[in-house]
Amino acid sequence: MNPQEKKGFFRGLIDKISGAESTETAPVSTETSDPELMPVQAPATADTQVKPGFFERLKSGLKKTKDGLVGRIDALVLGKKTIDADTLEELEEILITSDIGVKTTVELIRTLEARLGRNELKDGEALRGALKEEILARLTAHHRPLDIGSRKPFVMLVIGVNGVGKTTTVGKLASRFSASGSKVLLAAADTFRAAAAEQLVAWGDRSGVDVIRHKEGADPSAVVFDACKAAVARGVDVLIVDTAGRLHTKVNLMEEMKKIRRVIDREIPGAPHETLLVLDAATGQNATSQARLFKEAAGVTGLALTKLDGTAKGGILVAISHEFALPVRYIGVGESIEDLRDFDPQEFTDALFQA
Repeated sequence: MNPQEKKGFFRGLIDKISGAESTETAPVSTETSDPELMPVQAPATADTQVKPGFFERLKSGLKKTKDGLVGRIDALVLGKKTIDADTLEELEEILITSDIGVKTTVELIRTLEARLGRNELKDGEALRGALKEEILARLTAHHRPLDIGSRKPFVMLVIGVNGVGKTTTVGKLASRFSASGSKVLLAAADTFRAAAAEQLVAWGDRSGVDVIRHKEGADPSAVVFDACKAAVARGVDVLIVDTAGRLHTKVNLMEEMKKIRRVIDREIPGAPHETLLVLDAATGQNATSQARLFKEAAGVTGLALTKLDGTAKGGILVAISHEFALPVRYIGVGESIEDLRDFDPQEFTDALFQA
């Protein structure tokens, strides 16, 4: 070994001992245990990875619902050479107990009975395919993607009962809209829950979005008033208003919600342009009663269903959308920002029914 080689050898040894790494040979790791902290990749990488990656996450997130709904359907129909009334009766029971809802289930079964009468359902495989088509048709009937560019500022009022994930949903939406180039402002109108404003500010800091807030216990309508003024003055594209969790059965809280809506409409005529009801999918049929009463009292225009990955009751999404003629705007199938996604009826039904 010549002197120069010895120098290189000992320098490398010293580097290893001291923990230093060569920039020429050491790969730069972008892995992290927190998906929300992943570095932003180049557009080409996103195009090739995000979509198929999300579909796999969607399938994984819907596994409990798939096992509880489609798994039971498959056990009933696959392998059957003929379909009769008894089979449809058993299918009806599976749908109802999987939170598809009585009204939607009855309609689905009647449609399938009509197709059976036309000799369209010759075996179990045909019945399975027909059921998927009918569920997709009902989800598609009310599907309307949200167009935040239709107004400026576009005002989104986010409502729901306690514990469904409203503030987290607001934070994730703010991050998504901001990342897509929109100028976003948040209003911390939940002035009752301890640290609610701080939680929203943390989301705002993460995505570079300002938050209008008052002290805890302040009048939420005053927060909304200031936020609307700021949104107009700053030329904001999207204003998202986070509100306190309220029971749909509490008249005084619902009246407060109406006051907030009046303030928004007075300052930005025609707003809010979207009243997004956040529902916890795990509550099953209770989410149906929430949707009914909030729609009547608060003029709900769209739905976000959270925590689909933790429940076998994902069928409630079909029931609520169909029964109340409301579009599902967003679904949550995980904790990361990427797991709150625009709802796609085709993608949802494919993920449920795909083997």
